[in-house]
Amino acid sequence: MSCSDPVMEFRTAWLPHVSDDGLARITELLEKASPLLIHGAFTRAVPMGCLATHIAWNHGRTRHLQHEAGVTWLSKVAKLNPATSSVILAWDQAGKSNFELRMALVEECRAELDRRNGVAERELEEAVY
Repeated sequence: MSCSDPVMEFRTAWLPHVSDDGLARITELLEKASPLLIHGAFTRAVPMGCLATHIAWNHGRTRHLQHEAGVTWLSKVAKLNPATSSVILAWDQAGKSNFELRMALVEECRAELDRRNGVAERELEEAVY
């Protein structure tokens, strides 16, 4: 499942499968426009990878993989075709240099962090009472 809007695909098809560690890592890399976050390839040399690769390196099912981590995470965990993913296609065009895309992804990551933290806080409150 992919859609033509990369931000919508990121929100609906990527984020539900991203671990908490992966979400924290990708948010940090996007916010800083980190040189470790590349485009045009899944990996160059560890620790340089694309969005999917950094997410995969922080996911329980794919953290043991190296260069194939991003492709494996996309296809096996997120159930997306790496060749047709609108996030991958948009990211490969300019990567972190596309300020609008990068900031839209940062906002989605922050919203997901807030959502997860809110759920965790509510669960903690319910457990206490």
